Amino acid sequence: MSAASAVPVPASHLDAARDAEPATRTANAAMAATLPFGDTRDFEAARRGLIAPVPDGMVRTASGTVLWNLGDYAFIDGELSPATVNPSLWRIARLNLASGLFKVADRLYQLRGFDIANLTVIEGEEGLILIDPLTTAEVSRAALDLYYAHRPRKPVVAVIYTHSHIDHYGGVRGVINEADVAAGKVAVIAPNGFMEAISGENVLAGLPMMRRAQFQFGALLPRGARGQVDAGLGKGVARGTPGLIAPTQLIVQPVEEHTIAGVRIVFQLAPETEAPAEMHMFYPELGVLNMAENACPLLHNFIPLRGSVARDPRVWSKYIADAIAMYGPKTDVLIGQHHWPTWGREAILDYLEAQRDLYKHIHDQTLRYMNRGWRPAEIAEVIELPPGLAERWSVRGYYGTVSHNVKAVYQRYLSWYDGNPCNLHPLPPAPAARKLVEYMGGGAAVVARARADFAKGEFRWVAQVMKEVVYAEPDNAEAKALCADALEQMGYQAESATWRNAFLYGAQELRHGVFKMPIRGVLSADTLAGLGTDMFFDALAIRLDPAKAAGQAFALNWSFTDRGETLVQTLRHCTLSHRMGAQAAAAALSVTTTRAVLDAIVLGKTTVQAEVKSGALRFAGDPTRFGALFAMLEQPGGMMFDILTPGEGR
Repeated sequence: MSAASAVPVPASHLDAARDAEPATRTANAAMAATLPFGDTRDFEAARRGLIAPVPDGMVRTASGTVLWNLGDYAFIDGELSPATVNPSLWRIARLNLASGLFKVADRLYQLRGFDIANLTVIEGEEGLILIDPLTTAEVSRAALDLYYAHRPRKPVVAVIYTHSHIDHYGGVRGVINEADVAAGKVAVIAPNGFMEAISGENVLAGLPMMRRAQFQFGALLPRGARGQVDAGLGKGVARGTPGLIAPTQLIVQPVEEHTIAGVRIVFQLAPETEAPAEMHMFYPELGVLNMAENACPLLHNFIPLRGSVARDPRVWSKYIADAIAMYGPKTDVLIGQHHWPTWGREAILDYLEAQRDLYKHIHDQTLRYMNRGWRPAEIAEVIELPPGLAERWSVRGYYGTVSHNVKAVYQRYLSWYDGNPCNLHPLPPAPAARKLVEYMGGGAAVVARARADFAKGEFRWVAQVMKEVVYAEPDNAEAKALCADALEQMGYQAESATWRNAFLYGAQELRHGVFKMPIRGVLSADTLAGLGTDMFFDALAIRLDPAKAAGQAFALNWSFTDRGETLVQTLRHCTLSHRMGAQAAAAALSVTTTRAVLDAIVLGKTTVQAEVKSGALRFAGDPTRFGALFAMLEQPGGMMFDILTPGEGR
């Protein structure tokens, strides 16, 4: 998610929200009766070691713009949940308010509550080791400032990225600068495949992921008991300026040990788990095991609502088991890059074994039903966590859910297709909805029947059928309103923060329309510079408009003097292809430049004419081909495309 995409939301949006219906009150009361709310150990752990809270609960820019404000959650002020919030979700929302500088163990501190993730600080002999510098430079800098206000001001000598999600690297420029990295004063360490994983998730499919993330995190929802209360992993994603400094050292072996600033660190790679590139760390002299984001006190996602490649819970469980075997007997404190630590060897082993079994159980039971011929939605309705897991707070579905994780397992093994040929080539959503609603007697008749079902508390069905009416009749205000009301009640009942946010933001868009936001590029300068040239040209290729390329065919040779790279790019059959390390003898044009110049042209920071004049961009052959190439590329549009309604021309 783009951290800069969160903007103030009109209070009128919250005023439009309805109260909890009787069926919602009943469902939430039933939830409250099933879980051990008298167990307060997590609240004690979340407060343990607090040195100082986040100053004023805020992070501001120098000009006073508020980028992060825990005060927005002042309404979360007691144990008793309002009827509009699932009581289990209310509990984690309270826990995620614990914030500030915490001492975890000798020489190890955490900054929590500045962002959705934690910044971990290890005090080495020569300086500080920082682990996961949050999402944006401003919040990362504010967190480190709080540390320095209470601890000796040692220089930062290393930054470690545990994995390839932006809340774990995007704030790096707030705590170190690239000149020190280039001079060898600061090491930047990451798991093998880190840059490739960033490219895959954030570049090729970055725009729709950013749009879908609005539903997952609820960034555009008002904060309140009828709005956003939490994001599961933390309160939400901080605003500000994300960036990236590429790693100077990769961990490539399954297990590697290095001494950094006098601190021994054992790195355990855990690829294809919560992120494509991820690793755990054990600090032998401190007795601390850091599980990154692979063992949070909740059920994580196998596919997040924002989208990603399906993760592998079988492998995920295996890497947790390996960590237990290798480090469990020597671990006194367990930390992660979200939430609070666990202290005590017995408690740590119990916690990790539950996490191991959680992911394996969902995987195995989904496969069991798949092998009996069950379909994704059917499996999702019947799988529940077994006794010994179900009653544990540390495996509740605040971020992922059993339901959508089951569907992710099915997708990983058998794809989106459920095997029924009737579902192999259906009509697209909008024309299918028009025919379906026509068969059902028209929009007015469907809405009338749905109102009766809404009164009975059948909110899932009402949302499902009203979606069809909205897609069939996008201007049907009554259908939109009833669909919004149904989604809202589903949100009020949801234990998962991400489901609540998705349901409530869906209701908000149906009532108020798509939020108007300025068009922003998906790629920051840092991300673009960090892209390998192979991926850079793949990113160009997905922007090709076939209509503009029709009837054209040519080859371009590229040479990048700053990277010592060459490639040939071919346009044929309205498709762009390229081969690294190759050149075409009959190329229409040969281009010699640097990647830095090409990046600047793509970002609009300079022009072709200016770079040709300066000599930084040189052509041999037909120079019109360069302009012709970029004229065929579709300019990135805004991400605020329609989701709740079919969209223009569909």
